[in-house]
Amino acid sequence: MTHIAAVRCAFPSHRYPQAELTDMAARVCLPENADRRLLDRLHRSARVDHRNLALPIEEYEKLDGFGAANDAYVTAAVELGLESVRGALDGAGLAPADVDMIMFTSVTGIAVPSIDARLAGALGLRPDVKRLPVFGLGCVAGAAGVARMHDYLRGWPGHVAVLLAVELCSLTVQRGDGSPAGLVASALFGDGAAAVVACGAGRPVSGPTVVASRSHLYPGSEHVMGWQVGGDGLRVVLDAGVPEVVRRYLADDVHAFLADHGVSAGEVSAWVCHPGGPKVLEAVSETLGLPDGALDVTWRSLSAHGNLSSASVLHVLGETLATRRPEPGTWGMLIAMGPGFCSELVLLRW
Repeated sequence: MTHIAAVRCAFPSHRYPQAELTDMAARVCLPENADRRLLDRLHRSARVDHRNLALPIEEYEKLDGFGAANDAYVTAAVELGLESVRGALDGAGLAPADVDMIMFTSVTGIAVPSIDARLAGALGLRPDVKRLPVFGLGCVAGAAGVARMHDYLRGWPGHVAVLLAVELCSLTVQRGDGSPAGLVASALFGDGAAAVVACGAGRPVSGPTVVASRSHLYPGSEHVMGWQVGGDGLRVVLDAGVPEVVRRYLADDVHAFLADHGVSAGEVSAWVCHPGGPKVLEAVSETLGLPDGALDVTWRSLSAHGNLSSASVLHVLGETLATRRPEPGTWGMLIAMGPGFCSELVLLRW
């Protein structure tokens, strides 16, 4: 069994209400004096109240191309990574020298050496720490990262593993991109980091255990989410059909996964779901037949910080640990979906 010892999040200090971010998006994404009614409607319907930004809001209009945005990404990713990993290790009662493997995931910037390598010395990780940087999973990567840590710790039960997710979505907003997908992204995505410390069965700690995981890649759905990479950087691909993909596949996957472990959906006391956006969350709740309030922590995360891509489901996990405190012995289900199109399910037990 893998034990989740601690989860800690970190956010940039630049925090703004949605109305200010809407005005910024109008200046960056739309031509001067353009009709902004669609932009305003999308921002109002996103169910996001505030978001944090990697840079002060006035700096975004000054960013000159992908290189400048990526330089800002590397600087902020290192700062947030240090804060969240240090916090998670402190919360777990462990030292940096205890870490045997660190996995890093992000899809909003590029760094070689990777961010985990840049953090190692400042954190005080051992020189022989195993590193696994992961790119391309997007929103599903928080759940997939927990699942792959579990796979690793089953083979190395005496080890300590750290998962770090850093996403600076604001730095990917494209100047002049007034497409519906671009405007939805400007309304929904925020910046932040999350770190999870997990221990194998040989180092039991308090906290929920990871029982099992399941991945599912849906055929013919590659077009619904991702990046279009061009000279100006990373332009979002976000199809309006994402909620329908959720409705088509998710319930069968979840119920079959639970049944394989002798668990029913009614026995799950904590649903830790990635806040993909209002329509996606409504699709998840409806297709799984969840009771009222089952996704309250997820909705609060969306409102307070927006969709943090890979870090979001980890933020929901951390908030669940801090505020929900499920009864010992009860079940939890961690769910995320992302580019591929794919889902990752992780069965937890408190």
